[in-house]
Amino acid sequence: MFRWGVLSTAKIGVTLVIPAICNAVNSVLAGISSRDLAKARAVADRFGAPHAFGSYEEMLASNDIDGVYIPLPTSQHVEWSLKAAEAGKHVLCEKPISLHASEIAALQRARDTNGVLISEAFMVTYHPQWLKVRELIAQGAIGQLRQVQAAFTYFNKDASNMRNQLSLGGGALPDIGVYPTVVTRFVTGKEPVRAMATIERDPDFGTDRYASVRADFEDFELTFYVATQLAARQSIAFHGDKGYIEVLAPFNTGKYDHAKITLHDASHGTSTEYNFGNVDHYCLEVEAFARAAQGEDVEVFTLENSVLNQKLIDAVYRAGESGNWEAV
Repeated sequence: MFRWGVLSTAKIGVTLVIPAICNAVNSVLAGISSRDLAKARAVADRFGAPHAFGSYEEMLASNDIDGVYIPLPTSQHVEWSLKAAEAGKHVLCEKPISLHASEIAALQRARDTNGVLISEAFMVTYHPQWLKVRELIAQGAIGQLRQVQAAFTYFNKDASNMRNQLSLGGGALPDIGVYPTVVTRFVTGKEPVRAMATIERDPDFGTDRYASVRADFEDFELTFYVATQLAARQSIAFHGDKGYIEVLAPFNTGKYDHAKITLHDASHGTSTEYNFGNVDHYCLEVEAFARAAQGEDVEVFTLENSVLNQKLIDAVYRAGESGNWEAV
């Protein structure tokens, strides 16, 4: 069993990832760390973890932990991923693992030097619905892909929320803009060459609260918008000359809707539905990570992939500033 430690008592860990660890067939929750020992102990007791640590450093020094999950604010991801790797711990870090593609090189060096696995927690890449979309596109089910259209929005004006704090890495693009980019790259195996964007910032928070993006993949185009102050919506469609694929709940299956994709033919006269039931992609992510960390040949999200995805987000920010196409 892979022995997990969790850095912090952040909400996403407590509500989604820690339950996934507890349900994973090859994992056990070994410890919780917090700068407040009482908080660590409360979460550890809630989920039956034997160890509670009053500091992140104490957890990283423990021989009872094989790897850590890091759901800290985005601005701290690189710092603590490096510290964990240098302590010999495998690292599953929440996305985005970095706010700048150039910072990921240090993580690659730490991974290689210390012989550990470091992976950005894109749970969507483990969900069978995305594996099916990738398979259908590769099989030519929609012919030549020409357009990907996506939206991901929610409404949050809570000033105390890290998503609205620029110093902690808040904003729409770091929080949710990374999803349309990563799934498009994942299912097509293609990389963008340039990007154009319109970005609107909140006058009080300074964070990007709305972004409308065009990404040129040469053979096709990805267009999407993301927002932190619009009514909640998720959608994505892959449109080719012989048909198109719609993903009903692309990023938060279960929360937004059922895990289902629909393949439409060119005339829109015939459609095929693929349903995936109540799949926990966080649990699939945890299990795959643990297997890879223990030496199995398993597909996980690599730091090399992280660099490529963040390069696109970096280009989007530059395009928002310049008003022009920017090279990725």
